[in-house]
Amino acid sequence: MGSEGKEKPRRPPPGVQLIRRLRRRDFSRRTYRYSVLFVTFIAYASYHASRKPSSIVKSVLDPESSVNSFAAASSDRSFSLLENWVFVRNLNKTDSSTGWAPFNEKGGTALLGEIDVAFLSVYALGMYFSGHIGDRMDLRVFLTIGMVGSGIFVALFGMGYWWNIHSFYFFLVMQMVAGLFQATGWPSVVAVVGNWFGKRKRGLIMGIWNAHTSVGNICGSLMATSVLQYGWGWSFVLPGAVIAFAGIIVFMFLVVNPEDVGYDSPYETKKNENLQSARDEEAGLSTDEKVIVVDEGIDSSEERKVLDQIDRTVLIESNGVASAESNGDGSSDSGPVGFIEAWMIPGVASFALCLFFSKLVAYTFLYWLPFYISHTAIGGEYVSVKSAGNFSTLFDLGGVVGGILAGHISDRLDARAITAASFMYCAIPALYVYRAYGSISMPVNIALMMVAGLFVNGPYALITTAVSADLGTHSSLKGNARALATVTAIIDGTGSVGAALGPLLTGFISSGGWNNVFIMLMVAALVSGLLLTRLVIDEVKEKVRKAKAENSGHQNIADNINQPLLR
Repeated sequence: MGSEGKEKPRRPPPGVQLIRRLRRRDFSRRTYRYSVLFVTFIAYASYHASRKPSSIVKSVLDPESSVNSFAAASSDRSFSLLENWVFVRNLNKTDSSTGWAPFNEKGGTALLGEIDVAFLSVYALGMYFSGHIGDRMDLRVFLTIGMVGSGIFVALFGMGYWWNIHSFYFFLVMQMVAGLFQATGWPSVVAVVGNWFGKRKRGLIMGIWNAHTSVGNICGSLMATSVLQYGWGWSFVLPGAVIAFAGIIVFMFLVVNPEDVGYDSPYETKKNENLQSARDEEAGLSTDEKVIVVDEGIDSSEERKVLDQIDRTVLIESNGVASAESNGDGSSDSGPVGFIEAWMIPGVASFALCLFFSKLVAYTFLYWLPFYISHTAIGGEYVSVKSAGNFSTLFDLGGVVGGILAGHISDRLDARAITAASFMYCAIPALYVYRAYGSISMPVNIALMMVAGLFVNGPYALITTAVSADLGTHSSLKGNARALATVTAIIDGTGSVGAALGPLLTGFISSGGWNNVFIMLMVAALVSGLLLTRLVIDEVKEKVRKAKAENSGHQNIADNINQPLLR
């Protein structure tokens, strides 16, 4: 959304209206921005928290998977690791549990794997539709429906404990419908944040904001394990209640567009010079980027033309929108962008396919890393499942650092494709070193794990946040930002297909050993980087062109300054 053309702004959320009446004055733009970051952070952290119970409860529903999985791995190399998607932090009474039919029967763990794959598949498919719908309705309402719906069906999965349900299809349907509601989250929150922040500092801001993924994963694990001793159903009901409550907070306080509370969108180009400084701040322009300082005595018309041209070029390119001359009032197309049209935006297809392979690597680690750690001799010893789960969170911690670093670097270089591709290429040796030397000792394993997480999750975080927001407000849209949710859904939806495929492939490839799995991950990282080659070349050419133009401008100024001296 962001700039909705001639469409009238919506009324502010009821909670915001109430607080403004009590304060008897409005909030500043900065306060609204902070509130948007906070509310969307809570929203998506709750989404991730509600996804964790299924992985936590696996070993309770089918206790044999946690007790005998290593013995099976040692005696039969052809077993399917898909049957052991286990991530356990503190499972009380697991060993004495008799499990839950049908998952405690022969082939039960394979059923749990099918539920996970079904969830991810529906989630990926639903992502395409959710973005299309999100750009055509109030994102605050759309996000609220998704969060409350997710909470209801996550809780219904857990209600099977008290209702004594043992039908596989009941649990399958609950997870699939929950996955459909979960698909509303990412396109919505990225679109809302993109509405409030201009392009220039978006990478750093969204890199920090993207920590909600890891925070949600950790909180979801803690919530699920904290109530597990009272019955596995509570591990679903509690996170379900939390995301539903967070949905109410979104409905009450989330301001989707700056226009809804009387502020201008960062994508509108105003002719009023009194608003120029505010617009430059929104785009993140520094004084050095806008003005070239020369001697006070120099004031020739030729020099001024060169300076003005450089100033206009930097302003237009930093905002990422068409200039006022080409857009009139800065809001050309008021209608939402179609699904096919969104695919045709330059860079969308390349980044979507890149994320497919990037997310394949990231989600393989998400589902398999705890198992890999617990079944790999580190320093000559094997760690417990609980310890493996705790150590695996450090991969996410490295990912948080990677997301912030990738966002900051891409902001400084103004080169998203170069940054993302570089991180993916660096991930290849990081994965190789982790596999080859991670077993030396636990400190070495942790250090290499965090480095791998940094390079694997860095571009993943960058593409799903800043890149999606950039492309959703691409200059080819001529100021129309109503493609944010659609573009975000296309990119992350394509990536989610890879997220479902990666763990599934691992189940088959791992039968030949973990070396084959890491080879698959390194190949995926290589392909991910190669898919951005054309965009990387374009960014390099653009930087060379801009450098030549700027040098030429400086040279013209220097020549004009030196002419009186030569005479």
